[in-house]
Amino acid sequence: MISRRHFFRLFGGLGALGVTTTAYGFSEPALQLRVTRYNLAPPQWPTDLKLKIAVITDLHACDPWMSLDRIQGIVERTNALKADVIVMLGDYVAGHRKVTRFIPASEWAPVLAGLKAPLGVHAILGNHDWWEDKEVQREGKGHTIARRALEASGIPVYDNDARRLTKDGRPFWLAGLGDQLAYFPARRFRPVRRVGVDDLGATLAKVTDDAPIILLAHEPDIAKRVPERVSLQLSGHTHGGQVRLLGWSPVAPSGQRLAYGHIRMKHDIVVSGGLGCSIMPFRIGVPPEIVLVTLGGQGAVVA
Repeated sequence: MISRRHFFRLFGGLGALGVTTTAYGFSEPALQLRVTRYNLAPPQWPTDLKLKIAVITDLHACDPWMSLDRIQGIVERTNALKADVIVMLGDYVAGHRKVTRFIPASEWAPVLAGLKAPLGVHAILGNHDWWEDKEVQREGKGHTIARRALEASGIPVYDNDARRLTKDGRPFWLAGLGDQLAYFPARRFRPVRRVGVDDLGATLAKVTDDAPIILLAHEPDIAKRVPERVSLQLSGHTHGGQVRLLGWSPVAPSGQRLAYGHIRMKHDIVVSGGLGCSIMPFRIGVPPEIVLVTLGGQGAVVA
């Protein structure tokens, strides 16, 4: 099976035969930033507790594809949704080299600090936030530049951690998983493609009562191990395949079932198509999106 990287290189190469095709592949959907809405009623979530969650993921900040002005526009569009809580699911750092400038964390993090919600803005990291930090990769430990920048801008970053929040006097837990692909392994361990810093057991062990749980996990792959105790998992990473044809993604890094959208396993999962690009700067059939999930309340749908 063709790899994700080889597929996008082939696709980009074909597009380069016609400059207008390549330009259309990214610029047309980039102008169609959309809000994708899910109204859900997971069995583990109280039906009378309505919670609106705005989800931002996979920005991949760089010029010209994800400029500071464009990030500012995403911030404003997200704030206009009036969500109860905003979550960011990682990959703030550019994931390809077809750029005119890599935007440093010291510039994009203060823009994201403009996000506002009554129950706060909460973040996890993605694989590119780890991979592009050469010092952390070399040392095999430490906090990434992305994490330090977010925290300096007042945005808490969850790394196998959980926090108890309340809405209308009703508690719920927000749990954030460490990245599952954080490190490139040492050469002698190359059969292991990536080494994660995720610890699902330790994360859920920080939940100290029976209030419902929302799990943030950059890669959706962990879903197969997530227990029924969790109400909802929010993930990104896949970009919806970045190319999606008739509901099918030719490249699905987490498998076709977890490529995009709402999935029901032991718990509910929403995989966002995200906002930026990886490997090659285009999207076809899967426009950039902000996700708005509404749990509970009237009009919720049981999967």
